Amino acid sequence: MPEPDVVAAAIARNTRKLRAERQWSLERLAERSGVSKGMLVQIEQARTNPSMGTLCRVADAYGVTLAQLVELSDTASVRVVEADEVIRLWSGEEGSAGDLLVGVDRREHVELWRWTLAPGDRHDSEGHMEGTREMMAVLSGTLTLDVADQTYTVRSGAAVLFDGHRDHVYRNAHKRPLDAVLVVIQPTTGDPALPSHPG
Repeated sequence: MPEPDVVAAAIARNTRKLRAERQWSLERLAERSGVSKGMLVQIEQARTNPSMGTLCRVADAYGVTLAQLVELSDTASVRVVEADEVIRLWSGEEGSAGDLLVGVDRREHVELWRWTLAPGDRHDSEGHMEGTREMMAVLSGTLTLDVADQTYTVRSGAAVLFDGHRDHVYRNAHKRPLDAVLVVIQPTTGDPALPSHPG
């Protein structure tokens, strides 16, 4: 995993670049993202490691994925992401984690994640933009997935596909750790001012 200061520097560089491309002031970005100007200054100066929620709001404001916001280097036509380059964007107190492996912005925004959930841990996610789809493959353990008012059990070796625009929860209600791979696919909006990132 990259050191936190390396990730903060990448976020700072990418945030400044996206803002310059759009010719937005800090005030305009603050208004569009709901993130305070003071926090945005800290992000752009690499003086903080913002929360996943803050990063999602900034990515939404720009109409890009988290992957683009935290990209460590310029994207080539082929890019191998080494194990020490994987970026951890969420972690739980019990040792659970959500690692963004790689993402792309072309016709659609696509993100590939690696999730681990310790026994008894969970991750709650608000519904994403309309048209978002999520696919999760369970490598080991058992996933309990809550989507809207329904609960689904996805065992090791199985996979699930669901509409990500509804509130959903990933849970490990069992005694073994859960290891899974998640793909998030969201439509592009065509308008960088419209939210498009699934937080």
